[in-house]
Amino acid sequence: MKEAFICAGVRTPIGRYGGALSGVRPDDMLGLVLAELMRRAPGLDPAAIDDVLTGCANQAGEDNRDVARMGVLLAGLPQTVSGTTLNRLCGSGLDAVGLAARSIMAGDAEVIIASGVESMSRAPFVMGKADQAFSRSAEIFDTTIGWRFVNPVLKRQYGVDSMPETAENVAARFNISREDQDLFALRSQDRTAEAQARGGFDDELMPVTIPQRKGDPVIVARDEHPRRTTLEALAALGTPFRQGGSVTAGNASGVNDGAAAVLVASADAMRRFGLTPLARISGMATAGVEPAIMGIGPVPASRKLMARLGLRIDDFDRIELNEAFAAQALACLRELGVPDDAPQVNPKGGAIALGHPLGMSGTRLALTAALGLAAAAKGRALCTMCVGVGQGVALALEAA
Repeated sequence: MKEAFICAGVRTPIGRYGGALSGVRPDDMLGLVLAELMRRAPGLDPAAIDDVLTGCANQAGEDNRDVARMGVLLAGLPQTVSGTTLNRLCGSGLDAVGLAARSIMAGDAEVIIASGVESMSRAPFVMGKADQAFSRSAEIFDTTIGWRFVNPVLKRQYGVDSMPETAENVAARFNISREDQDLFALRSQDRTAEAQARGGFDDELMPVTIPQRKGDPVIVARDEHPRRTTLEALAALGTPFRQGGSVTAGNASGVNDGAAAVLVASADAMRRFGLTPLARISGMATAGVEPAIMGIGPVPASRKLMARLGLRIDDFDRIELNEAFAAQALACLRELGVPDDAPQVNPKGGAIALGHPLGMSGTRLALTAALGLAAAAKGRALCTMCVGVGQGVALALEAA
């Protein structure tokens, strides 16, 4: 089989819910990162791109009707470049990277852009059609996150716990204390603050310019979600998701906006277009788990991937574990045999500090890991995340 490499990548800053990027449509955000990605690969002939794969979890608003194809056109790529939108909920952006690699490894493609986008601020309300003539009732759902139009059979068999409720389930089942969750959250915030202070995200970020009706445009160049805090401040937060629970707004990821893209190419395409590899993609695996404890999904997905590649968790020099909640992150680390405060896990912080734009997050994990491997010029990285409705996805990279 051929080999697949991440050769370049870029992301927008991550905006807070209703924050700096809330005025930007998701298809426009995707178009911006695709255009910037092409500027970062000047030797690449855009017409040589075989496909653009985009992870997006919502697809109910401005991201409808195949946002990948909309992004291609808005970026000014040739009309001959195709695009498809993928949905594995929180894992969509990582799925895009893995599926791009699989296509190249199989010989079906030479150059693919893998990407992810989400505007949770702009997620619409949706209303189903009447189920009978002259109906005088209507059910409206907020599509920002969580269940809508629930199948009653699924509800009876598996329940429809919200994402924070599943984190409470994980905390109870795996004995994850509130104190340990808050300690993990504080480490995430501190690591992100330290990385921001030293320009640790500069190589992956692009500024987003937002025109204003009056005055100069607003330029968003920095992640908006991180907040400096203390253990005392985190401990003072309430537990709104379960009486006597342990999941808080401080030890959970945010509701956010953002887009990211990476260029995945074969060795032949790299030589032809003068591309420089950041990391080689070794493989991807997915797994299903009980929906009520969806946060444990990275464990079976990572184990399946490691078994396939003949690796152990200690073989990874870097682990980018999406921090949907501190409870599930800690449960996963402990099940995999990794210390709570391991320095190789999210060395620049994770989603608790940076935020979690659902479809974008997986692509961000792969981009951050690839850049880290390129800087070290050695090692392996594991990117893994839990997925709503009970799944996990894991991707392995190694230095090129």
